[in-house]
Amino acid sequence: ELECLIFYMSCCGHKTQQRGHLRVNAKASLTDSTPTFKLLIIGDSDVGKSSLLLRFAEDTFSQSQKNTVGVDFKTKLVTVGNQTVQLQIWDTAGQERFKTITSTYYRAAQGIIFVYDITKETSFDNIRSWLLAAETHTAGKAHKLLVGNKSDDEERRAITTQQGKKLAEELEVTFFETSAKDNLNVNKLFIEITRELLNKLEQ
Repeated sequence: ELECLIFYMSCCGHKTQQRGHLRVNAKASLTDSTPTFKLLIIGDSDVGKSSLLLRFAEDTFSQSQKNTVGVDFKTKLVTVGNQTVQLQIWDTAGQERFKTITSTYYRAAQGIIFVYDITKETSFDNIRSWLLAAETHTAGKAHKLLVGNKSDDEERRAITTQQGKKLAEELEVTFFETSAKDNLNVNKLFIEITRELLNKLEQ
């Protein structure tokens, strides 16, 4: 499955997108020296993890996106500056009963994106438990970002931007509010985590 996904992204796509210093190019070539960053998207079910992944990897959005069962992943080649990187992005189920499955994948993750739904207070409150699980399985080595998704749904907003920023400051992580539906800050999110992981790689 992994080989099929890499073949599709590197050989079958022709679309190039430019956002800031990130060049997303499906024609970029994968070589033995191309670094691979494994990213996890973690959070409660129905916060939009799959939608964020699909928006970034395929530039698509579905209002009727079904819950992920177990674990799914997609790969994408991106270029930051002169460095091409393969992102292997794992979308993990948010239901409690699948935590035993996702724990297997924490250990090798270089980056973890914690997602909550700005319209669901419980998803925000549960971020700390997701963070604790991640810290346990990665020994605190994975780079972390906090994301408040569904920022397009202002009428139903339950968590303010300031609350998100405050939590991010407490956790000492970068914070974004995103909308997979409106394609707001989705690329910026992956720009940031890729750049910061490259910086760590160079140190």
